[in-house]
Order: sequence, then structure tokens, then C-alpha cells
Amino acid sequence: MLFGRYINKYYLKYAIFFIIGVAALVMIDIAQLFVPEYLGEIVDTLTKANGVLTNEMKDRLIYIIIATLVIAGVMMLGRMLWRFTIFHASYKIEANLREEMFLKASRLSQRYYHENKVGTVMAWFTNDIEVISDFFGWGTIMLVDAAFMSVFVIVKMVMLDWVLSIISFIPIILIIIWGLFVEKIMSMKWDMRQKSFDSLYDLSQETFTGIGVIKAFVKETQQLHVFAKMARKDKDVNISFARISVAFDVAISIIISAVISIIMGFGGWFVYSYVTGSPVVIFGHQVNMALGKLVTFTGYFDLLIWPMIALGQIISMHSRATTSLKRITKFLDEEEEIHNRDGAIVLKNVSGHIKFNNFTFTYPGSNTPSLKNISLEIKEGETIGIVGKIGCGKTTLVNSLLHLYNIEDNAIEIDGINLMDCNIASLRNNIAYVPQDNFLFSDKISNNVSFANEDMTMDKIIESAQFADINKDITGFKEGYNTISGERGVTLSGGQKQRISIARAYAKNAPIMILDDSVSAVDVKTEETILHNIREGRKGKTTLVVASRVSTVSHLDKIIVLNDGELEAYGSHKELLKISPTYQKMVYLQELEKEVEGGND
Repeated sequence: MLFGRYINKYYLKYAIFFIIGVAALVMIDIAQLFVPEYLGEIVDTLTKANGVLTNEMKDRLIYIIIATLVIAGVMMLGRMLWRFTIFHASYKIEANLREEMFLKASRLSQRYYHENKVGTVMAWFTNDIEVISDFFGWGTIMLVDAAFMSVFVIVKMVMLDWVLSIISFIPIILIIIWGLFVEKIMSMKWDMRQKSFDSLYDLSQETFTGIGVIKAFVKETQQLHVFAKMARKDKDVNISFARISVAFDVAISIIISAVISIIMGFGGWFVYSYVTGSPVVIFGHQVNMALGKLVTFTGYFDLLIWPMIALGQIISMHSRATTSLKRITKFLDEEEEIHNRDGAIVLKNVSGHIKFNNFTFTYPGSNTPSLKNISLEIKEGETIGIVGKIGCGKTTLVNSLLHLYNIEDNAIEIDGINLMDCNIASLRNNIAYVPQDNFLFSDKISNNVSFANEDMTMDKIIESAQFADINKDITGFKEGYNTISGERGVTLSGGQKQRISIARAYAKNAPIMILDDSVSAVDVKTEETILHNIREGRKGKTTLVVASRVSTVSHLDKIIVLNDGELEAYGSHKELLKISPTYQKMVYLQELEKEVEGGND
């Protein structure tokens, strides 16, 4: 059996299915035991008849035929029953475990996904879970047959003739010894195979995600060689595992063939000695074996072949399932850095007042702070711009409001409440966020806009699109709002994706909105329209606008200027022109750029 704290509960949860399935398997195993007895009886009856059947013999043969048909019917119904119950339970366990892993994945922090590739995580969700599901399904069936059928058959064989049984069992012991030796090697090889599969999955995922870049740089051949090298490595690891597995199966087949040869050899000798009237005596035991008895004994051993094969399969499956379970357990044991504190405060009626108190932030694994000693206050209803050089910490500053990483207590306050004390779901529900990576789902544009509220009316969707100045573009599409955006919005331009993302955030109607460089791909006229709509459509609500152009933020209430992770200045456009060297330089460079563009015209 397979045990672990994340799967033990499923034995109890689906106990009724396993009990019924195991009962059906045992019933089939018991029913099969009658078949060798009937075959032996038929042989003895026909031998005694010597070509002339008495009425009593005929009646007995008819009874055996009817009994055999009944056994066949019982086996058919039993197999239908265990397939439905045991496989049903295994698929349910797979679904439950995958759901548990998905929920775990949704609770893990950004740090975890920076340190672990998506392809590796996806391999756990697919390949490893399927291995565990197979063990709960086929593994359970094989284990029951290997245990019950083996015991039933061995008892029958010993009762029939213990001398021939002992001679037959000696080679079988080799299977157990060989299995114990091979399991550890197979477990190690399977772990290597899974890690190799992870690497291949990672490379495939990165290649498909970056296919546009690969084509733009004409690196298809180079990427093909990299993939081929990785695939060859994966092939070698799989072949190495297959060799061990096949060697084990071959060893079992050789032992089974050897045992059959022993039975037929010794059994034939015993029958011949019995028929000639000089029975063999071994260890003081006289072996009286008629032909029918040998047929019955051989039939019992034939029933024992499947449990022997199943034993080998169980060892192989158990080593794979154990390794996969360790990988999944490690994932489920991963510390959840981001979680609600005891007594977390659920935010209600948020006004949008934000305060940074000497806020310093360093990304996990880094020794250099991305933000240092940020102290400022954003009043409710203000529209604030955030500017600075690339890498100065603009995105880090706004992301910190979403509690994507843990921060120091009281470093940030929302409406006077310590951000670390806020209920995470309520915090994020009160923030509408447009990230730099304008991710759109492969769905209708209308569904992308109404993502925050599935019951959103079409009027609200259109209003949100008008707010982001994208309504004309959408209505110009053949399918309008029913247009499928394609995976990650591939069918749309960069500006269109940005504006649909803005519409999605506006539709949420949150007291705080964050636009992280979200108008960089639109023209100046469209940008002015969106900024005008922000000032008019979000009156009384707090809005943070991260921008790379001064023109984007110059008309906002206040502007935050960051320089190398520090707060250089905070004030209005006019104030910053007097006190902020970074802002002055940005204004000068952009005015110079306009002049150059004008000269070129």
C-alpha cells in the first residue's frame, strides 16, 4: 500500500468503494479455485470411463459444465464491479489530490515561482499524480490478487500434495529476494527519470512561450538542437529505467517457466510411478498422484502465475508511486509565506488612504534593498503618478500594496490599518490592478472585461471599454465583444491589450486602482483620453499611475519620484520642477525628444 499524510485520508473517504472492490476481487479469486478441481475431475472421470460413460458420470459432467458457466458469470459480474469501484476511487483520489495541489499553488508566494519553473510544477500536476492514481487503481487490484489468490492457491496446492508444492515454491522465493533488491534501484532510476522529464517539460514550456522571440531571431534550428540534446538525455534515462524493469519481468518469466518445467517433470514422474504401482516416497511420504490430480495441481499453479506477475508489477509501481508522492509531498509541505494572521481584519468601506512609514523592501534571496526608507502619504481620492529610471522600484512600490510579499509591520497602512493585519482577500478585493504584463485570458473580450464580476451587465462592460477608449476598436471587430482574444491576447495589439486590461480594472470599481505603466503602448491622444477619464470617472477614489513618460503624470494631483529605490521627491508637477533633479532631467529629455521628432518631420 501507499501511505502518506496527504493520501491516508482518502482510504477512509473512499473506503466503501475499496471494500466493495476488494470483496469482488476476493469473490472472483475464490470462484476461480473451483476450475482446476473440475478439470482434474473431468480427466479422472474420462480415464475411468475408458470410452464408456455411465449415467452417473454423465450427470456429474453436466453438473461440472453448469457450475463452470456459473463461475464464469460470477467472474464477469465481479470484474465489472471491481472495475467500477476501484477505478472510480482512484480517479476521485487523483481529482482530489490535484485540487489540493491547485489550491496550494494559489497560496504560494511569488518567491516560490521565481525559484521553481512552471514546467516542473506542471509535471507534478500531470505525470506524478497519474502515477499515484495508477497505483491506487491497478496497484490495489494487483496487491489484492497477489495476497489473496497466492494464499488461496498455495493452501490448495499444499493440501493436494505438499512435497510437489515445496519443490515448486523454492524458485518462487527467488522472486521475493530479487524484488527487494530491485525496488530500491528502480526507485532511484524513476526519480532520475522524473527529474529529466521536468527539465524537458521546462524547456518545452519556455520554447512555446517564447516562440515569437525565437522566430524573430531566427533561432529555430538552435532551439531544435537544444531540445534534441535534452530529449536524448531523457531517452537515455528512460531506457536505463526500462532495462531494470524489463530485467525484473524477464527474471520472473524465467522463474515461472522453470517452475512449470519442475511441476511437469516431477509430476510426470509421480504419475508414472503411481500408475505402474510403485509410488515415489519422499521424506517418508508416499506420493499418490493420478493424472487428474496432476492436472488440478498444474491448474492451481496456472492461477498462481498472475499473482507472481502482479507481485513484480507492484514492486515497480510502488517504487514509482513512492517517488512521485515524495515530490508531491515536498510541494504540499512548502511553507506558505503569504497568509492571513489570526484575527485578520476584513477591510470594509475603504476610502483609499495609503501611508508608507519608512518602508524598506528587499526581495527574497537578494542582499540589496529594492526600496529604502520610503515615507509618504496618499490621501483618499488622490490620483498619484510614480516616475523614475528603469529599475528604481516603481513596480515594487505598487506591488507591495497587494501583499505579494511579507513586509515589516506598520510599514504600510491602508485607512490607518497595518497592511500585514489585513485579510488578504479583502485587501486585494479593494484594489484594481493593471500589471505591466497585460495578461488576457483566451476568452471573449466581454468576459475579460467582466472578469471581476461574472454577472456584470453589458452596459457596464461597454462603459468600462469607453473609459479605456477601446470601445471603438472592439465594435470594429467582426464579432465585437464576442471576439476571442486568443491565448494571452495574441490576436490583439499591445495598445489594445493594455486598454482592455484598464477596462477590466475600471469595471471592478475598487476604491484603489493601480496602473503599472499601462498606457506605454498607446498614442498620446489615447493616453490623454484615458487620463481625462481617470480624473472624471474615478473622482473620490485613489488611483496610482506608474509611468515612463512625464506627460502621463504631469496633470495628476501629485507625483512620486524614485531614484535608486529611494524617495527623491513627492509633490505636484510644478513643485518637482523646482526640487527634483531626476524629474527635471526627465522633462528636459522628453522635450528634447519632441523637438527632434518635430525637426525630422
